[in-house]
Amino acid sequence: MQNQLMKILQEAKEQLQNASTIIETEEIRVKLLGKKGQLTEILRSMGSLNPEERKEFGKAANSVRAEIEALLEEKFASMKELQKADQFIKEKIDVTEPGVKSELGVKHPITITIEEISRIFMRMGFSIAEGPEVETVFNNFDALNSPQNHPSRDMSDTFYITENILLRTQTSPVQARTLMKEEPPIKIISPGRCFRVDTPDATHSPMFHQVEGLLVDEGITMADLKGTLNSFAKQLFGSKVKTKFRPHYFPFTEPSGEMDVSCFKCGGVGCRFCKGSGWIEILGCGMVHPNVLKVGHIDTEKYTGFAFGMGVERIALLKYEIEDIRLLYENDMRFIQQFK
Repeated sequence: MQNQLMKILQEAKEQLQNASTIIETEEIRVKLLGKKGQLTEILRSMGSLNPEERKEFGKAANSVRAEIEALLEEKFASMKELQKADQFIKEKIDVTEPGVKSELGVKHPITITIEEISRIFMRMGFSIAEGPEVETVFNNFDALNSPQNHPSRDMSDTFYITENILLRTQTSPVQARTLMKEEPPIKIISPGRCFRVDTPDATHSPMFHQVEGLLVDEGITMADLKGTLNSFAKQLFGSKVKTKFRPHYFPFTEPSGEMDVSCFKCGGVGCRFCKGSGWIEILGCGMVHPNVLKVGHIDTEKYTGFAFGMGVERIALLKYEIEDIRLLYENDMRFIQQFK
């Protein structure tokens, strides 16, 4: 058995000398000293020896084991140094070489438009309110005085998730939530995404953005509404822009109207943007219907208010002379980079 120990030691030296990687060195360690290793198997056979032989053999086996462990430790250290040196060579960089320029992104035209609209109204004292895009039928329709037979309630016009849950068709539910949560005076705008069943074309998209506004306080009249929106139009389109209001119908306001601005491209003379009329429709508005105020338990004898809403895409298309709304959603960086 002594000869076996010497043979194992000699083989260990030869194998470790030829090993060229840490993995090969580890395989040698397992082969020699593992649970089923050669030296381990020999040590297990010591039980068949008499006490005197066992003592001598154990001493020799421990000596061989210690020598093999020392050889392994030395080999592992050597392999790690070689590995580190090789890694340094592979990861070496030339610090004098010019770096790669990082491309900076740009804001999307919809984001630019929302931020510009928001800044204008914030300068006038409005704060920004937000709400969920997945809404209840009550907040989206009932709280806003929408009649049961209103076309927008149809499955063909609105994305329903369940009978009582839907993707909001407008940002007006934020107004309803605010009325139920806050006490007057209330002065908010609510920008965000909306969803309606629509076939995409040059002027329509099933997803779009709105900015709606709400002001409720004592003594608010139509004159306050017109003055606020007139100031907004001049700040957005230029000081020479004129505004006019036309009667319209919205279930959540009474009286209701639509606001047009004089064409900021031709100055009201008539061009392709205004279809020769000299005017461009940009938003709907009106005095908040008493039924909507009552949802928030607001005293309609004491308080009145106005509301308005505009499509962000429509304003972006007009302002930046974009002819197809689908360009806003194609994620083509050649298009987006134009707004740098």
